[in-house]
Amino acid sequence: MSTHLLFDDDGAFRAGTEMVNAGTSHQVELPSGKRTKVKSSHVLIRFAEPAPAHLLERAHAQAGSIDLDFLWEVAPQDEFGFLDLAREYFGVEPSAIEAAALLFRLHSAPVYFYRKGRGRYRPAPAETLKAALAAVERKRKQEELKQQYVDQLKTGHAPQAIVQQAIGLLIKPDRNSIEFKAVEQAANESQMTPLRLLLARGAIASPYRWHLDSFLAQHFPQGTGFDNDVTAADGSSYLPLAPVRAFSIDDSATTEIDDAFSVQTLGDRVRVGIHIAAPALSIARGDPVDAVARSRMSTVYAPGLKYTMLPENSIDAFSLNQGRAAPVLSLYGEFDAQTFDVLVTESRAERVHIEANLRHDQLDEQVTDAAIASAAFESPFAAQLSSLWHIARSLLTRREQVRGRPEPAGRVDFSFELDGAGEQALVSIRQRRRGAPLDLIVAELMIFANSTWGSWLAARRTPGIYRSQALGRVKMGTAPAPHEGIGVANYAWCTSPLRRYVDLVNQRQLLACVLDRPPPYAQNDADLFGIVSGFESAYAAYAEFQQNMERYWSLRWLQQEAMTRIEASVIKGDVLRLLGLPFVTRLPGLADLPRGQRLELDIIATDTIDLTLEARVHQVFAAQPMLEVEEEELVEELANASAEETAERSAEAGAAIAQSAEVAPGTESIEPAPSIYPR
Repeated sequence: MSTHLLFDDDGAFRAGTEMVNAGTSHQVELPSGKRTKVKSSHVLIRFAEPAPAHLLERAHAQAGSIDLDFLWEVAPQDEFGFLDLAREYFGVEPSAIEAAALLFRLHSAPVYFYRKGRGRYRPAPAETLKAALAAVERKRKQEELKQQYVDQLKTGHAPQAIVQQAIGLLIKPDRNSIEFKAVEQAANESQMTPLRLLLARGAIASPYRWHLDSFLAQHFPQGTGFDNDVTAADGSSYLPLAPVRAFSIDDSATTEIDDAFSVQTLGDRVRVGIHIAAPALSIARGDPVDAVARSRMSTVYAPGLKYTMLPENSIDAFSLNQGRAAPVLSLYGEFDAQTFDVLVTESRAERVHIEANLRHDQLDEQVTDAAIASAAFESPFAAQLSSLWHIARSLLTRREQVRGRPEPAGRVDFSFELDGAGEQALVSIRQRRRGAPLDLIVAELMIFANSTWGSWLAARRTPGIYRSQALGRVKMGTAPAPHEGIGVANYAWCTSPLRRYVDLVNQRQLLACVLDRPPPYAQNDADLFGIVSGFESAYAAYAEFQQNMERYWSLRWLQQEAMTRIEASVIKGDVLRLLGLPFVTRLPGLADLPRGQRLELDIIATDTIDLTLEARVHQVFAAQPMLEVEEEELVEELANASAEETAERSAEAGAAIAQSAEVAPGTESIEPAPSIYPR
């Protein structure tokens, strides 16, 4: 009669027929026919019947009927072998099936019996067992609850526990939580992504709410409001009042007015004042308002949305609103009245009376190039605007000479107007071509101020935060360096302290120089490096959010207008820009077409979750040359754009294009151009 063996194979129990017994080892044939070598120390039971496969089957079946609580009670309190307990439990010498059944039961219950070796166990202490059983029960209930959640999600209903934390489950999940595991399992079994599952079940109300709420949860976890006690008051009454007539130039919806201008004719000279709101006079490093501004780093803009860097009362205290004498940091530049050469510059901390807030959307139609050249338009500031325009053109020409190429022309800005709230709003998209005279004035004078002040900080060896560009790469840092794209020796953002934190920091340094005080930030101040890193991270995230919301509303506009066809132009390869929208998309399989080639697309589907468009080519128009602005936009950085930022980005992108053409053709990043929102 054959001898069979039950043996331990690395924690798994197997049975087979002994073919060879070598004393310390055995050759065993398994029921599958496979032969294996088994050490004698691994053999637990020797038996003649039943057959190995039958023994395993019957022993596993009998093991389930053995009461674990009773087994634990009758087991020795010290370490024991399973055969000893089997004899005690069955009251007789156990059969092979009974011995194997008890072994399997012991081995399946590590909570009751600790494994001390092959076939040897020790019962868990009473208190330990009690706690372990409670944990097992909790886990069982959790598994039951998780399965309930899974079943509900699969059948079309989102449990309230999941609804309450739906956004968090996707952007910052606790992977050990029941809710996360339920969503993950239900999504896998439903063959959907977790996001689409939660949207389909109503746990997230809509794609719009996903895009907005996920951004706010990541970057404004405490909410977008401000503590009512956080405020900065204007304490600048001690400053002298400048004898100038100042005015600002902004869009009608602008609320953070942080720059204004004045013009004085002094014989053969023109004295231009660039007046920047001066919150740094009252918002000191480390005070509560500063802490709030630093936590945000910038104002956030998106269609129909705006989250300011500073509390509203602080903005009101320093915004250059008409009819008030506002504290400012002024840069005066004297220009030759004929050649418009810069003769001298001077910086002052003072108060300036703001006579008017001019709105370019109300003036653009009458302030044409021809009209402003001779001041032939209706405005109490016509003569001053004409002088500023001539000076701005001269500044632009000089920058272009340094850059070695002209500025890109023809940029189109997009603004979104929403009628209604949330995703139900009706959207209209307004286009405005950049390069209007008032744009040129603001952009060039802001660049002039930022470059002049950047060089002044560098000359005085006063630390600041600079923006530079070399070999097509733009970076921010604490060391002064040339900005090749703009064409200046040094460049520091200083002109938007109400909405950008680096400008507020630089203004503190500039005011210290003007007022002859120690600068708040010393050389190699670790805080400056932290500010640069934090600002770049936040600014990039805000720009991505703006881009995503623009893409969302562009797709919503296509749906709203029931658009089935739309024109596009080739940017590069299979990358297209939709005409009339700030929307870039890929069209896989597109034939090799030149840049600027116009196409007409059939719109197949729009996806407001992934923010993508599915389309196919309807027709290819006759080839047209690509506009320069389209080429420079290939490497455009997204920005919370203002006139001066748009000019800066155009210059930076143009330099990057030139560098990529020389060094690594075809490596340009592809990003949509920024849209313009009220500041």
